[in-house]
Amino acid sequence: MTQIHPVILCGGSGTRLWPLSRKAVPKPFLPLVSTETLFEQAVRRVAGDDRFAAPMVVAGAAHRDLIMAQLGDTPGARLVVEPAARNTAPAIALAAALLPDNAVMLVCPSDHHIADADAFRAAALAAAALAREDYLVSFGIAAVRPETGYGYLERGEPLAGGYAIRRFVEKPDLATAQVYLDSGNFSWNGGIFAFRAGHLLDELAAHRPEMAALVRHAVPEGHSEGACFHPASAPFEAIAGESIDYAVMENTSAAAMVPADMGWSDIGTWAALAEALEDQADPHGNVTRGAADLAGCSGVLAITDGPRISAVGLADVCIIVAGGEVLVTTREGAQAVGKLPGAVNQ
Repeated sequence: MTQIHPVILCGGSGTRLWPLSRKAVPKPFLPLVSTETLFEQAVRRVAGDDRFAAPMVVAGAAHRDLIMAQLGDTPGARLVVEPAARNTAPAIALAAALLPDNAVMLVCPSDHHIADADAFRAAALAAAALAREDYLVSFGIAAVRPETGYGYLERGEPLAGGYAIRRFVEKPDLATAQVYLDSGNFSWNGGIFAFRAGHLLDELAAHRPEMAALVRHAVPEGHSEGACFHPASAPFEAIAGESIDYAVMENTSAAAMVPADMGWSDIGTWAALAEALEDQADPHGNVTRGAADLAGCSGVLAITDGPRISAVGLADVCIIVAGGEVLVTTREGAQAVGKLPGAVNQ
Protein backbone atom coordinates (compact mmCIF):
# COMPACT_ATOMS: atom_id res chain seq x y z
CA MET A 1 0.00 0.00 0.00
CA THR A 2 1.24 3.48 -0.88
CA GLN A 3 1.72 5.43 2.32
CA ILE A 4 -0.09 8.67 3.15
CA HIS A 5 2.21 11.57 4.05
CA PRO A 6 0.94 13.53 7.09
CA VAL A 7 1.66 17.27 7.00
CA ILE A 8 1.04 18.97 10.35
CA LEU A 9 0.61 22.73 10.30
CA CYS A 10 1.70 24.74 13.34
CA GLY A 11 0.59 28.34 12.80
CA GLY A 12 -1.30 31.00 14.69
CA SER A 13 -1.01 32.12 18.28
CA GLY A 14 -4.30 30.91 19.75
CA THR A 15 -5.23 34.36 21.05
CA ARG A 16 -8.82 33.32 21.85
CA LEU A 17 -7.40 30.99 24.50
CA TRP A 18 -5.53 33.82 26.22
CA PRO A 19 -4.26 34.04 28.95
CA LEU A 20 -3.20 30.37 28.90
CA SER A 21 -2.20 30.37 25.23
CA ARG A 22 0.63 32.85 24.58
CA LYS A 23 2.84 33.59 21.59
CA ALA A 24 5.78 31.84 23.27
CA VAL A 25 3.75 28.69 24.01
CA PRO A 26 0.54 28.78 21.95
CA LYS A 27 -2.42 26.43 21.90
CA PRO A 28 -0.91 23.45 20.00
CA PHE A 29 1.77 22.94 22.63
CA LEU A 30 -0.53 22.96 25.67
CA PRO A 31 -2.11 19.89 27.36
CA LEU A 32 -5.66 21.19 27.08
CA VAL A 33 -7.77 18.04 26.74
CA SER A 34 -5.48 15.39 28.21
CA THR A 35 -1.97 15.02 29.56
CA GLU A 36 -0.74 15.19 25.96
CA THR A 37 -0.59 18.45 24.07
CA LEU A 38 -2.78 18.93 20.99
CA PHE A 39 0.36 18.73 18.83
CA GLU A 40 1.44 15.47 20.46
CA GLN A 41 -2.04 14.05 19.84
CA ALA A 42 -1.86 15.09 16.17
CA VAL A 43 1.45 13.24 15.79
CA ARG A 44 0.25 10.17 17.68
CA ARG A 45 -2.82 9.78 15.45
CA VAL A 46 -0.57 8.91 12.52
CA ALA A 47 2.55 7.52 14.22
CA GLY A 48 3.21 3.82 14.49
CA ASP A 49 0.80 2.98 11.65
CA ASP A 50 2.46 1.66 8.49
CA ARG A 51 -0.29 3.21 6.35
CA PHE A 52 1.22 6.61 7.19
CA ALA A 53 4.70 7.89 6.43
CA ALA A 54 6.72 9.88 8.95
CA PRO A 55 5.10 13.27 9.62
CA MET A 56 6.29 16.54 8.13
CA VAL A 57 5.67 19.58 10.35
CA VAL A 58 5.50 23.11 8.95
CA ALA A 59 6.02 25.91 11.48
CA GLY A 60 7.83 29.14 12.25
CA ALA A 61 11.29 29.33 13.77
CA ALA A 62 9.92 30.66 17.08
CA HIS A 63 8.51 27.24 17.98
CA ARG A 64 11.27 25.06 16.58
CA ASP A 65 12.55 23.93 19.98
CA LEU A 66 9.04 23.19 21.28
CA ILE A 67 8.24 21.11 18.23
CA MET A 68 11.47 19.13 18.29
CA ALA A 69 11.02 18.42 22.00
CA GLN A 70 7.42 17.26 21.56
CA LEU A 71 8.24 15.20 18.47
CA GLY A 72 10.64 13.31 20.69
CA ASP A 73 11.93 10.20 18.96
CA THR A 74 9.22 10.05 16.27
CA PRO A 75 11.08 8.14 13.52
CA GLY A 76 11.79 10.09 10.34
CA ALA A 77 9.89 13.24 11.36
CA ARG A 78 10.87 16.42 9.52
CA LEU A 79 10.33 20.09 10.33
CA VAL A 80 9.98 22.70 7.59
CA VAL A 81 10.85 26.08 9.14
CA GLU A 82 8.89 28.90 7.50
CA PRO A 83 10.92 32.11 7.09
CA ALA A 84 7.71 34.10 7.70
CA ALA A 85 4.04 33.42 8.44
CA ARG A 86 2.14 33.43 5.15
CA ASN A 87 -1.05 31.48 5.98
CA THR A 88 -1.93 27.93 4.99
CA ALA A 89 -1.65 27.94 1.18
CA PRO A 90 2.10 28.69 1.06
CA ALA A 91 2.76 26.37 4.03
CA ILE A 92 1.00 23.47 2.32
CA ALA A 93 2.70 24.27 -0.98
CA LEU A 94 6.11 24.09 0.72
CA ALA A 95 5.33 20.59 1.95
CA ALA A 96 4.01 19.56 -1.48
CA ALA A 97 7.17 20.79 -3.18
CA LEU A 98 9.28 18.65 -0.84
CA LEU A 99 7.31 15.48 -1.63
CA PRO A 100 7.24 13.34 -4.79
CA ASP A 101 4.54 14.44 -7.23
CA ASN A 102 2.53 11.24 -6.69
CA ALA A 103 2.69 11.41 -2.89
CA VAL A 104 -0.69 11.79 -1.19
CA MET A 105 -0.43 14.35 1.58
CA LEU A 106 -2.80 14.52 4.54
CA VAL A 107 -2.85 18.10 5.84
CA CYS A 108 -3.79 18.44 9.51
CA PRO A 109 -3.83 21.43 11.84
CA SER A 110 -1.76 20.85 14.96
CA ASP A 111 -4.27 22.33 17.39
CA HIS A 112 -7.48 20.34 16.89
CA HIS A 113 -8.96 17.70 19.17
CA ILE A 114 -10.25 14.45 17.65
CA ALA A 115 -11.86 12.07 20.11
CA ASP A 116 -12.17 9.08 17.76
CA ALA A 117 -8.78 8.39 16.18
CA ASP A 118 -10.05 5.28 14.36
CA ALA A 119 -12.75 7.33 12.62
CA PHE A 120 -10.10 9.91 11.70
CA ARG A 121 -7.89 7.26 10.10
CA ALA A 122 -10.84 5.75 8.22
CA ALA A 123 -11.69 9.18 6.81
CA ALA A 124 -8.04 9.71 5.91
CA LEU A 125 -7.96 6.48 3.90
CA ALA A 126 -11.15 7.45 2.04
CA ALA A 127 -9.77 10.93 1.36
CA ALA A 128 -6.47 9.51 0.11
CA ALA A 129 -8.30 7.27 -2.37
CA LEU A 130 -10.05 10.32 -3.84
CA ALA A 131 -6.82 12.34 -3.83
CA ARG A 132 -5.13 9.64 -5.91
CA GLU A 133 -7.84 10.31 -8.51
CA ASP A 134 -6.85 14.00 -8.44
CA TYR A 135 -9.64 15.31 -6.29
CA LEU A 136 -8.73 18.00 -3.76
CA VAL A 137 -10.37 16.64 -0.65
CA SER A 138 -11.69 18.32 2.50
CA PHE A 139 -12.86 16.55 5.62
CA GLY A 140 -16.54 17.42 6.14
CA ILE A 141 -17.07 17.37 9.89
CA ALA A 142 -20.47 16.13 11.04
CA ALA A 143 -22.38 19.23 12.19
CA VAL A 144 -24.01 18.65 15.58
CA ARG A 145 -25.39 22.14 16.26
CA PRO A 146 -26.04 25.42 14.40
CA GLU A 147 -22.51 26.83 14.62
CA THR A 148 -21.73 30.39 13.50
CA GLY A 149 -17.98 30.14 14.06
CA TYR A 150 -17.20 27.64 11.27
CA GLY A 151 -17.34 27.60 7.49
CA TYR A 152 -19.55 24.98 5.84
CA LEU A 153 -19.33 22.56 2.91
CA GLU A 154 -22.45 21.73 0.90
CA ARG A 155 -22.55 18.18 -0.43
CA GLY A 156 -22.85 17.64 -4.16
CA GLU A 157 -22.94 14.45 -6.21
CA PRO A 158 -21.85 11.20 -4.52
CA LEU A 159 -18.35 9.90 -5.22
CA ALA A 160 -16.65 6.68 -4.14
CA GLY A 161 -16.09 7.25 -0.43
CA GLY A 162 -17.29 10.84 -0.44
CA TYR A 163 -19.04 13.63 -2.33
CA ALA A 164 -18.26 16.43 -4.69
CA ILE A 165 -18.43 19.82 -2.97
CA ARG A 166 -21.26 21.92 -4.38
CA ARG A 167 -20.10 25.09 -2.64
CA PHE A 168 -18.10 26.53 0.23
CA VAL A 169 -20.02 28.77 2.59
CA GLU A 170 -18.53 31.38 4.91
CA LYS A 171 -19.46 31.58 8.58
CA PRO A 172 -23.27 32.00 8.61
CA ASP A 173 -25.60 33.78 10.99
CA LEU A 174 -27.49 31.63 13.50
CA ALA A 175 -30.70 31.35 11.47
CA THR A 176 -28.80 30.26 8.37
CA ALA A 177 -26.71 27.79 10.38
CA GLN A 178 -29.93 26.22 11.67
CA VAL A 179 -31.21 25.86 8.10
CA TYR A 180 -27.96 24.14 7.14
CA LEU A 181 -28.21 21.77 10.10
CA ASP A 182 -31.84 20.90 9.38
CA SER A 183 -31.12 20.19 5.70
CA GLY A 184 -28.56 17.48 6.43
CA ASN A 185 -26.61 18.51 3.33
CA PHE A 186 -23.97 20.64 5.04
CA SER A 187 -20.86 19.76 7.03
CA TRP A 188 -18.41 21.92 8.94
CA ASN A 189 -15.19 22.73 7.12
CA GLY A 190 -12.61 21.30 9.52
CA GLY A 191 -9.48 22.48 7.73
CA ILE A 192 -8.19 18.93 7.15
CA PHE A 193 -7.29 18.04 3.55
CA ALA A 194 -5.87 15.34 1.29
CA PHE A 195 -4.07 16.14 -1.97
CA ARG A 196 -1.73 14.52 -4.44
CA ALA A 197 1.29 16.76 -4.06
CA GLY A 198 1.90 17.38 -7.75
CA HIS A 199 -1.77 18.04 -8.45
CA LEU A 200 -1.99 20.55 -5.59
CA LEU A 201 0.98 22.46 -7.04
CA ASP A 202 -0.60 22.39 -10.51
CA GLU A 203 -3.85 23.80 -9.13
CA LEU A 204 -1.95 26.45 -7.20
CA ALA A 205 -0.09 27.43 -10.37
CA ALA A 206 -3.43 27.74 -12.19
CA HIS A 207 -5.12 29.89 -9.57
CA ARG A 208 -2.20 31.64 -7.79
CA PRO A 209 0.69 31.52 -10.28
CA GLU A 210 2.88 34.04 -8.45
CA MET A 211 2.60 32.14 -5.16
CA ALA A 212 3.38 28.84 -6.89
CA ALA A 213 6.44 30.31 -8.63
CA LEU A 214 7.82 31.77 -5.39
CA VAL A 215 7.39 28.47 -3.58
CA ARG A 216 9.17 26.66 -6.41
CA HIS A 217 12.11 29.07 -5.93
CA ALA A 218 12.10 28.85 -2.13
CA VAL A 219 12.50 25.07 -1.98
CA PRO A 220 15.49 24.37 -4.29
CA GLU A 221 17.24 27.46 -2.92
CA GLY A 222 16.71 26.29 0.68
CA HIS A 223 18.93 24.09 2.83
CA SER A 224 18.65 21.24 5.32
CA GLU A 225 19.98 21.21 8.86
CA GLY A 226 19.51 17.80 10.43
CA ALA A 227 15.78 17.05 10.55
CA CYS A 228 14.95 20.67 9.67
CA PHE A 229 14.54 22.20 6.22
CA HIS A 230 14.87 25.95 5.76
CA PRO A 231 13.31 27.37 2.58
CA ALA A 232 15.03 30.36 1.02
CA SER A 233 13.85 33.48 2.83
CA ALA A 234 13.64 36.05 0.04
CA PRO A 235 11.19 34.28 -2.30
CA PHE A 236 9.03 32.97 0.53
CA GLU A 237 8.77 36.34 2.26
CA ALA A 238 7.65 37.86 -1.06
CA ILE A 239 4.51 35.69 -1.05
CA ALA A 240 1.17 37.36 -0.34
CA GLY A 241 -0.29 35.15 2.37
CA GLU A 242 -3.61 33.39 1.75
CA SER A 243 -5.52 30.40 3.06
CA ILE A 244 -5.72 27.19 1.05
CA ASP A 245 -9.51 27.60 0.95
CA TYR A 246 -9.36 30.98 -0.80
CA ALA A 247 -6.31 30.26 -2.94
CA VAL A 248 -7.32 26.84 -4.27
CA MET A 249 -10.31 25.02 -2.79
CA GLU A 250 -12.94 27.62 -3.70
CA ASN A 251 -11.54 27.93 -7.24
CA THR A 252 -10.90 24.35 -8.29
CA SER A 253 -13.38 22.24 -10.25
CA ALA A 254 -12.11 19.11 -8.46
CA ALA A 255 -13.15 19.83 -4.85
CA ALA A 256 -14.45 16.83 -2.93
CA MET A 257 -15.22 15.95 0.68
CA VAL A 258 -15.31 12.87 2.86
CA PRO A 259 -17.75 12.84 5.79
CA ALA A 260 -16.04 12.55 9.16
CA ASP A 261 -17.88 11.93 12.44
CA MET A 262 -14.92 11.70 14.77
CA GLY A 263 -15.57 13.85 17.83
CA TRP A 264 -13.82 16.85 16.28
CA SER A 265 -13.28 20.24 17.89
CA ASP A 266 -10.97 23.05 16.87
CA ILE A 267 -10.72 24.07 20.57
CA GLY A 268 -11.02 27.59 19.17
CA THR A 269 -12.46 29.22 22.28
CA TRP A 270 -12.82 28.56 25.99
CA ALA A 271 -16.42 27.54 25.30
CA ALA A 272 -15.20 24.95 22.80
CA LEU A 273 -12.71 23.61 25.34
CA ALA A 274 -15.47 23.33 27.93
CA GLU A 275 -17.51 21.27 25.47
CA ALA A 276 -14.54 19.03 24.70
CA LEU A 277 -14.11 18.38 28.44
CA GLU A 278 -17.75 17.47 29.09
CA ASP A 279 -16.78 13.93 30.04
CA GLN A 280 -14.76 15.41 32.91
CA ALA A 281 -17.59 17.60 34.20
CA ASP A 282 -19.37 17.25 37.53
CA PRO A 283 -23.15 16.56 37.61
CA HIS A 284 -23.79 20.29 37.10
CA GLY A 285 -21.61 20.54 34.01
CA ASN A 286 -18.73 22.30 35.77
CA VAL A 287 -15.10 21.53 34.85
CA THR A 288 -12.25 22.59 37.10
CA ARG A 289 -8.46 22.40 36.96
CA GLY A 290 -6.36 23.60 39.83
CA ALA A 291 -7.69 25.07 43.07
CA ALA A 292 -11.35 25.93 42.47
CA ASP A 293 -14.43 26.03 44.72
CA LEU A 294 -17.79 26.34 42.96
CA ALA A 295 -21.10 26.69 44.80
CA GLY A 296 -24.47 26.76 43.04
CA CYS A 297 -22.75 26.95 39.65
CA SER A 298 -23.55 25.20 36.38
CA GLY A 299 -21.64 25.01 33.12
CA VAL A 300 -18.61 26.79 34.60
CA LEU A 301 -15.08 26.18 33.31
CA ALA A 302 -12.53 27.16 35.99
CA ILE A 303 -8.80 26.76 35.27
CA THR A 304 -6.02 28.20 37.43
CA ASP A 305 -2.27 27.81 37.55
CA GLY A 306 -2.08 28.88 41.20
CA PRO A 307 -4.52 31.29 42.90
CA ARG A 308 -7.78 29.74 44.05
CA ILE A 309 -10.93 30.44 42.03
CA SER A 310 -14.09 30.78 44.13
CA ALA A 311 -17.42 31.31 42.39
CA VAL A 312 -21.03 31.31 43.56
CA GLY A 313 -24.23 31.13 41.54
CA LEU A 314 -22.69 31.45 38.07
CA ALA A 315 -23.86 29.73 34.90
CA ASP A 316 -22.12 29.20 31.55
CA VAL A 317 -19.03 31.20 32.50
CA CYS A 318 -15.32 30.56 31.88
CA ILE A 319 -12.81 31.74 34.51
CA ILE A 320 -9.14 31.39 33.61
CA VAL A 321 -6.17 32.39 35.79
CA ALA A 322 -2.76 31.96 34.12
CA GLY A 323 0.56 33.75 34.08
CA GLY A 324 -0.62 36.49 36.43
CA GLU A 325 -3.66 37.32 34.26
CA VAL A 326 -7.35 36.74 34.97
CA LEU A 327 -10.04 36.23 32.31
CA VAL A 328 -13.77 36.00 32.97
CA THR A 329 -16.12 35.49 30.03
CA THR A 330 -19.49 34.00 29.30
CA ARG A 331 -19.42 31.05 26.93
CA GLU A 332 -21.33 33.18 24.45
CA GLY A 333 -18.72 35.93 24.61
CA ALA A 334 -15.72 33.62 24.33
CA GLN A 335 -15.27 34.29 20.59
CA ALA A 336 -14.20 37.86 21.39
CA VAL A 337 -11.36 37.02 23.81
CA GLY A 338 -8.73 37.33 21.07
CA LYS A 339 -9.64 41.01 20.63
CA LEU A 340 -8.78 41.94 24.22
CA PRO A 341 -5.67 44.12 24.65
CA GLY A 342 -4.02 41.46 26.79
CA ALA A 343 -4.40 38.84 24.06
CA VAL A 344 -3.35 41.19 21.24
CA ASN A 345 -0.32 42.62 23.05
CA GLN A 346 0.90 39.49 24.85
